[in-house]
Amino acid sequence: MINEVRNTVLSILNKNNYGYISPSDFNLFASQAQMELYEEMFFDYNKVITMENRRESGTDYADLKRTYEEAMELFISNNPLQNFAGSVFLLPSSTTTGDEYYMIVKIICYPTVLDSGANTSVVSFQLVDSGATFTTAGIVAGDVVVNTTTNTVANVILVSSNTVLLLDNNIFTTTPANFLVLKASAATEAEKLTQSKSTLLNTSMLTAPSTLFPTYTQQANVMTITPVSYKVPGQVIANYFRYPFVPKWTYISLAGGEPVFDQTQPDYQDFELSPDYEYKLATKILEYAGMSIRETEVVQFGMTQQAQQQP
Repeated sequence: MINEVRNTVLSILNKNNYGYISPSDFNLFASQAQMELYEEMFFDYNKVITMENRRESGTDYADLKRTYEEAMELFISNNPLQNFAGSVFLLPSSTTTGDEYYMIVKIICYPTVLDSGANTSVVSFQLVDSGATFTTAGIVAGDVVVNTTTNTVANVILVSSNTVLLLDNNIFTTTPANFLVLKASAATEAEKLTQSKSTLLNTSMLTAPSTLFPTYTQQANVMTITPVSYKVPGQVIANYFRYPFVPKWTYISLAGGEPVFDQTQPDYQDFELSPDYEYKLATKILEYAGMSIRETEVVQFGMTQQAQQQP
């Protein structure tokens, strides 16, 4: 989609000889445009909810809320949190989970560890441990498997044997890799508390957090889970909205010619917004390009087209 957006932007600019956007400038504008539209998505979703409450939004094919929900759910991640010390866990980041979090949806704690160990061979979509006793340990379909080496998660589809689990995600691609198997039916959602409320609850025997009713507080780039029994890496899994990856239009440089689009480059990254946003991305980039080349007509065109697309 990124190449189509760039071609559209260049075509509109070149029509009246407004100017030319270099690949580096386009990538900067593309990143800013995607980020702005991503954040607007949450505000627009709120507007649609308000419209629905006022009976101004329909159902079935006229269900605007579902359209936004499907677009937003592309950015939901479900990753184990890395343990920092004791019951303190690192928040999702590019160094811990491979992406930056925008908003935490919920924190799921798994108090019961059914099994642990390391895989002994690599088979696609399977966990194989020749020394395991998966059946004896009481593992069933739906239980959660965490690769604590790569910090990835999958669910059990089938307990094939005492030593083999079939998974819904191919998380074991190297050996050895350490793993945990967590009991899904024992999972509980941790409640987020402010620092003052956390102190108040912990001083009471009646309201103090427990294994079945855990809580957490955030400080900078870490969160503290209470009670302290949650301290095993992989026991705490975060469900969150992540930021979209930075788009990059990559190309082959030609001597004396125009750059040619090349998506085989290792740093290539397409837009992550759904194709519905292609038009909005083009108009938003045109707005930035107009400000860059100091053409008010281009800026006004981009802003007018965006205003017509508001829900």
